[in-house]
Amino acid sequence: MKTKFQCRLTSALTTLSAAAGAKKITTLLAAAGIALAAALPVHAQVKIGVIASSTGAIPFVGIPQKNAVALLPKKIDGLDVEYLVFDDASDPTQSVQLTRKLLGENKIDALIGPSGSGNAMGVLAFMAEAQTPMLAPVGTSAVVLPMDDKKRWVFKTHPNDDVISEGLVAAMTKRGVKTVGFIGRADPYGENWYKTFAPMAEKAGIKIVANERYGAKDTTALAQALKMIAAKPDAMMVAGVGADAAMPHTQLVDSGFKGPIFQTHGASSGAFLQIGGKKVEGALIMGPLVVVPDEIPDSVASKSVTLDLISGYEKAFGSKPPIFAAGTYDAGLLLARAIPIAAKKGKPGTQEFRSALRDALESTKELKASQGPINMSPADHSGYDLRGQVMITVKDGKFMRVKD
Repeated sequence: MKTKFQCRLTSALTTLSAAAGAKKITTLLAAAGIALAAALPVHAQVKIGVIASSTGAIPFVGIPQKNAVALLPKKIDGLDVEYLVFDDASDPTQSVQLTRKLLGENKIDALIGPSGSGNAMGVLAFMAEAQTPMLAPVGTSAVVLPMDDKKRWVFKTHPNDDVISEGLVAAMTKRGVKTVGFIGRADPYGENWYKTFAPMAEKAGIKIVANERYGAKDTTALAQALKMIAAKPDAMMVAGVGADAAMPHTQLVDSGFKGPIFQTHGASSGAFLQIGGKKVEGALIMGPLVVVPDEIPDSVASKSVTLDLISGYEKAFGSKPPIFAAGTYDAGLLLARAIPIAAKKGKPGTQEFRSALRDALESTKELKASQGPINMSPADHSGYDLRGQVMITVKDGKFMRVKD
């Protein structure tokens, strides 16, 4: 008994035979190809857009994010996964243009990116309008907080500022800090950090005696450093990212500040060490265990996942992954958990699938990721806690865990 495929193929060949005297062989072959394509089953494919700033102002963020895509699964629960990777050149306008292209032309099921906090803030409205999940590997919590109808489509793949701030405030308290000078980027990252850190510090009895800003592209923050030192704080707090986090830090040191200087997890990158050099020795950073892989205790539940990222990245690119690669890697882990659940409610490429994917991401519980376990909820679209974070310092040009 013939299969449906055989019957359809026989019918197509019969038609071709009858027309043989009047058509060229190339036309016959084209028709045969159409018949075969129609007879073959359609294979579902998940399309994931990726926007990474691998050129422009923040390639130190975008390049490792783009690199990490090579480590993400190409097949999940029998479904092929295609990653459509684009560079927005660190330009928020290009981020929007690429997002609209990915949504309109490519019909993506989810987006990983963009790289910068400002870029991500600029596209989230388009993702919400298209009702398509966005996994944002950025620093600012403003992409997911306060939660609203637009941000419910966004999931942040780095710890929220309040998690890191909790660790920093605890470290300051332990060291007897009573007053602190704050300087942050003049962008969503720096602004949200001040809004988060200030009330937590006040609650712990720590007074902010200076509050300054600097531009990510600035070459000096000397005036701000002098104002902060004049306030005579016990410690300084810098809210920056990568290389730019080193700039106010080094100028505080050059201007004579001798106290401890604390940094957010945004400083836990090779660019911070390279630009800061000896002047960032002793910096106190609340960062992920991924930057101190040789010092991860066996008791950390997600240790094996962190080491998988490190070994895979080293094998592919010849260097250890910075924190920025971890954001993309964890986005892939979240999708690997959520896609099979969503596929039970809709086919990839449909609104049913995208909505179910959003719901599945939001219901993630105790997912072991490279930056620690993830527990999402309707109110928390980051889901990390301090289990994946540790106080680190810079010693002899390297990150080392502070064991106290």
